[in-house]
Amino acid sequence: MINARRQAAACQGFTLLEVMIALAIFATLAAAVLSASQYVLKQSAGLEDRLFGAWLADNQLSELRLQAATPPGQQRLSRRLDRRDWVLQQRVAPAADGRLLQVEIQVSRVDSASVVHRTTGWIRSRDE
Repeated sequence: MINARRQAAACQGFTLLEVMIALAIFATLAAAVLSASQYVLKQSAGLEDRLFGAWLADNQLSELRLQAATPPGQQRLSRRLDRRDWVLQQRVAPAADGRLLQVEIQVSRVDSASVVHRTTGWIRSRDE
């Protein structure tokens, strides 16, 4: 009976060393999860910028296709989308085929010099 009491007393809880090891493991896992979540948030913001850049470039190319005449040259345009200011730089030049004009559009945020989206498209030349 005395041995049963000693065994029961010895198995009542965790030792301090076991608790410290468990806390160290949980702290390491928490740090890894926090780092991974910060990376995902950063990538998500970049993906959103690239998506909006693609929309803006496609919209500008569609507008150019609907215009009666598009003069060759370069233009810097300002647009606002999703409460953000964007800069579109477009270059219109004659294409190898004389019936077409080549349009290159670069989209970036006003507060950043990096280009988030580039696109090239062709529109019909109105000189025909």
